[in-house]
Amino acid sequence: MKANSEHPLFAEERREQILRLLHENMKIMVPELCELFGVSPATIRGDLRDLEAEGKLRRTHGGAIPVSKIGFEPDSNMKEIEHIEEKQRIAACACSMIEDGDTIALDTGTTTMELAKLLPEKKNLTIVTNDIQIAAFLETNAASNVILIGGMLRRGFHCTTGSMAVKELSALNVDKAFLASNAFTVKNGFTTPTFEQAEVKRVMLSISSLNIVLLDSSKLGRITFLKFADVSDVDRIVTDNGVSRKMLAAIREANESATVYTV
Repeated sequence: MKANSEHPLFAEERREQILRLLHENMKIMVPELCELFGVSPATIRGDLRDLEAEGKLRRTHGGAIPVSKIGFEPDSNMKEIEHIEEKQRIAACACSMIEDGDTIALDTGTTTMELAKLLPEKKNLTIVTNDIQIAAFLETNAASNVILIGGMLRRGFHCTTGSMAVKELSALNVDKAFLASNAFTVKNGFTTPTFEQAEVKRVMLSISSLNIVLLDSSKLGRITFLKFADVSDVDRIVTDNGVSRKMLAAIREANESATVYTV
């Protein structure tokens, strides 16, 4: 890919693409970036140095790796300000999949919160969720039937988890489940940092006739601690148009029946 050497990118554009490649591949090397962008090693090393200074990656000998730790999860307040426009587009796409009269499960998360904000326009919904903020919003703004799953409160993340939540969810059946994911690779599946959250997500998948995962493209190519689903376990994936063609091809090869929406 040497087209970029004919049409050079601004430094900010190049660095944004470097971060996207890093999220997809978990490792980037200076020679590969030089060839891709048609610039010198000194330019790429400067990019990596500046990105490291901003806390966005960690330089290694000859390249860079992600800075985030496998088990780290930013709390809900931190997540709310990240990739908000992408999350809103993803939510709008997901909302179009919901029909009047549906019974749905809504996972906890900032993207599912954006979806909840669109649900007052729907009629006769029954909504099952373990997210306290989603339930509170729907209580005030929607005429839907809302079932708030009990359990241990996960502080900082305004949701319930644990054996009580799992038991309550296990007794239910829903038409569609909309799940969030902290990270995804085809090899490692959909992952989340905690056992408790993974357990709730697995049950949501098991009680639903149609499983839909919502995640912005910054989470693709990344790994967190615990897998809660393989790509073969889901029916639809909704992400933004920042997803690479390589990632799309890998998803389709792993699960030919799944539909990937890019918005």
